[in-house]
Amino acid sequence: MTKEEIKIGIENALNEIRPFLESDGGNISLVDIIEDKHVKVRLEGACVACSVNQMTLKAGVETTIKKYVPQIETVENVA
Repeated sequence: MTKEEIKIGIENALNEIRPFLESDGGNISLVDIIEDKHVKVRLEGACVACSVNQMTLKAGVETTIKKYVPQIETVENVA
C-alpha cells in the first residue's frame, strides 16, 4: 500500500468508529503514521477522561484500523 492508501484506510476505519465515540461525547483524530505501521491518534472530548479508553483503543480502534490496513502494528493515543 502507498502512504496515501494507508492514510485513507486509517481514516475510513476512524470514520467507522467515530459514531460510537460521538454517542458518548467523544471523538478521535489521526495524528501521525510512522514507518507505515505505527499509528498515533488523539482521543478527544469525553474519551480523554474515560476510565475504559485504553480498552476502547485496543479492542475497538486498533482492531478496526487493522481490519482496514493489516500492516499496522501498533495504535497509540497521544495527548
